Amino acid sequence: MLNKKPLGLQLFECVRGSPISFRSCQALVLVLTFLSYASYHATRKTTSIVKSVLDPKKNLGLLHWPSHLYLQNLKGTENNMTLSSGWAPFNAEDGTALLGEIDLAFLGVYAIGMFFAGHLGDRVDLRILLTIGMIGTGLFTAAFGAGYWFDIHNFYYFLGMQMMAGLFQSSGWPSVVAVVGNWFGKSKRGLIMGIWNAHTSVGNISGSLIAAAMLKYGWCWSFAVPGIMIALVGLTVFLLLPVGPDVIGIQEDLHLKDSEKADMDTPLLERRSEGKEKAVGFIEAWRIPGVAPFALCLFFCKLVAYTFLYWLPFYISHTAIGGRYLSDSSAGVLSTLFDVGGVVGGILAGHISDHLDARALTAASFTFCAIPALFFYRIYGSISLTWNIALMFVTGMLVNGPYALITTAVSADLGTHSSLNGNSRALATVTAIIDGTGSIGAAVGPLLTGYISSRSWSAVFTMLMASALVAGLLLTRLVVAEVAAKMEARRTPDHAAASDLPVSSMGEP
Repeated sequence: MLNKKPLGLQLFECVRGSPISFRSCQALVLVLTFLSYASYHATRKTTSIVKSVLDPKKNLGLLHWPSHLYLQNLKGTENNMTLSSGWAPFNAEDGTALLGEIDLAFLGVYAIGMFFAGHLGDRVDLRILLTIGMIGTGLFTAAFGAGYWFDIHNFYYFLGMQMMAGLFQSSGWPSVVAVVGNWFGKSKRGLIMGIWNAHTSVGNISGSLIAAAMLKYGWCWSFAVPGIMIALVGLTVFLLLPVGPDVIGIQEDLHLKDSEKADMDTPLLERRSEGKEKAVGFIEAWRIPGVAPFALCLFFCKLVAYTFLYWLPFYISHTAIGGRYLSDSSAGVLSTLFDVGGVVGGILAGHISDHLDARALTAASFTFCAIPALFFYRIYGSISLTWNIALMFVTGMLVNGPYALITTAVSADLGTHSSLNGNSRALATVTAIIDGTGSIGAAVGPLLTGYISSRSWSAVFTMLMASALVAGLLLTRLVVAEVAAKMEARRTPDHAAASDLPVSSMGEP
């Protein structure tokens, strides 16, 4: 299916009387893809905000480390607890577990769909695929909230709506990465994609604020408003998004520096040459040096990140902070600081990995540092609001840093690995493998949390710290290879220019 110039751009050029410039198209692509994936995450975040309304039980019997720090005056805290009747079937004794199963349904379908989305993107217009994914996501997100208006209490209705939303959302990431890759070269890839990847945290923050603000009108609106918003952004994408320079027939800006032009000759995602390149197989892509360890590392990184994504507002509203419980909306607003830290962490991880030319070392360092951050947030986060804010920000920075790095710069690096001999058709497959594997972890974490948290949040944090430890250990071999390569490069300076890829992707299989 041939890509066509978007109708909105045709109209703009007609009114303007001249074609749009290369630089303007780059800016337009960055803005539209940023808004697109931010809106995906805004709809994804809604469920975590509404959890405390659907299942409003305040669990005063939660276990803490150490327990004497958290013994509260029950009479004092009871006055701060505002209980509602909740929404059947989620307000029953097993409501927390049911909410975990809802998360699993969404993320499970999302992970499975991810493995097919890249393959589908090679055969259809990415702009159409992204538009359908966004409108479909908006429709089924709003349909989940419609259960309130139609007084639906059937668990399988909500389960089905989340599964369909997850299916449509799976087309988002491969599409936006492919479009950005068509327009931008790999110079300062970690920093540029670290900044661009802030759409994840921006979407989480905006989704939290919108959903929390809508709660006072009924939890249905917390789903309906983000659903309408992503559908509108999807229509904008349909009208304006150019998926590649060849689609609109423009040439590079004559004022581009020679070095920048050379860089543009090596895009993050090169368009496949018709009839010249054979698509890399699924098993073959797994054998690319670095793919397996980074994919498995992302499994545990996303397990941690998505547990916070789906359960942090619930955890905050069910934990006494400074001796009192926050309202559901206040907990939702406070949880956005985790994502603010995530923005900083993603940019910082990208910049450090560019400076060191060491993706694995950077990712592993962040994951190991996340372990004490999780421990301290659990112990001291309830002392006061100030402590909670500070520790939540640091935890978000360290948890989301490697997650952002692996899903963007690392995936692009490995998809253009030297062992492929220039075959550009591996990148979509590699991206799908890495993020798809990570998404399985994203499904497992929230599900386990739904069951474990009903007994002890301390056990949940133990699971998260263990996951961060395993994530870091999975990169040990690559870290050793990077350090060894750096030491060798210092002894033989000419060797440092032998490859333009990070040393983490240079090892032999």
